[in-house]
Amino acid sequence: MRILVLNWQDYKNPQAGGAELHLQEIFSRIVARGHTVDLLCISWPNAPQRSNLDGIDVYRIGTRHTYPFLARGYYTENLARNDYDVVIEDLNKVPLYTPLWGVRNLVALVHHLFGATAFREAPAPLAAAVWLSERPLGMLYRNVPFEAVSRSTADDLVQRGIPRSSIRVIYNGVDSTRLTPNSAERSATPLFVYLGRLKKYKRVDIVIRAFAGLNVPEATMEIAGTGDYRAQLERLVKSLDLSSRVKFLGFIPEEEKVHLLRRAWASTLASPKEGWGISNLEAAACGTPVIAANSPGIRESVIDGETGFLVPPDDPQEMTAAMRGLVQSPDLVNVLGGAARRFAATFTWDRSANETLAHLEEVVAK
Repeated sequence: MRILVLNWQDYKNPQAGGAELHLQEIFSRIVARGHTVDLLCISWPNAPQRSNLDGIDVYRIGTRHTYPFLARGYYTENLARNDYDVVIEDLNKVPLYTPLWGVRNLVALVHHLFGATAFREAPAPLAAAVWLSERPLGMLYRNVPFEAVSRSTADDLVQRGIPRSSIRVIYNGVDSTRLTPNSAERSATPLFVYLGRLKKYKRVDIVIRAFAGLNVPEATMEIAGTGDYRAQLERLVKSLDLSSRVKFLGFIPEEEKVHLLRRAWASTLASPKEGWGISNLEAAACGTPVIAANSPGIRESVIDGETGFLVPPDDPQEMTAAMRGLVQSPDLVNVLGGAARRFAATFTWDRSANETLAHLEEVVAK
């Protein structure tokens, strides 16, 4: 098959996250199986307009603000002649409304939709625009086959008017070969980590407040990732008198990420909504428990009381209690971590790619 993927970013983009990791892991494997995959995404300063990433031909246009207005025109003028067997729109941020493009076969891939959570991140006018852009999904995409990365996302789509029968749930994978436990690296003193983008809607502030409530002088926290909310988080840390115990690492390479997760007593995530929570599975693969909000998507990547703890969203006190449980019972870190590793091993990118390819072949065959 010849496949076109429409996604806002590729995994080389400085703002890349879980969606881009998913894209690269899945579709590079599909290329390895003999298919052709092109990707149309946004550019960034000094990025080449064309590149090849693990066999995927990448076309970069516009910016985060102009991409939804340029994508259709670029497709019509430059890519439609390729006569793709299937076009996949990764429904992310603002929909591209691809059912209006006249493509032969269309599939919508969804990690999660913003909905009202957009108002946690963006100024009211911009958040309203994002919220409104999602409103026509039930009507416009009703006859489009969907892939969702979690049952939570599938439920969200059904509530928006997409037939349940049109949705295939295909879970993310995790690289359990590269991400492995090493108990010898575990920090001798309590260490809690956050790994992900520093965006307002991620609610990293709750994690920091929870850590402050722990009030254990030898405990530390390390925050890895970049984003426009870092300055506010640094001010919060200073106001809580935690500057000596909370470290911002910025962007860290993959190998350093593995060592960070191995050293941690727990990885944390307080986001009110995620498609899945890849960082949770990465921590689990390293034998590290997760303390996370019991939010849509996230609750499917943590088994409460077995691979970590799920706590009520927007509740730093409950997250503090989960942290304190590990501090008071250090052996629990390895017990939960062992179960987490076994859980993570059941999710592989090969399986995700095989299920994705099978679904695309069904769509094309019909």
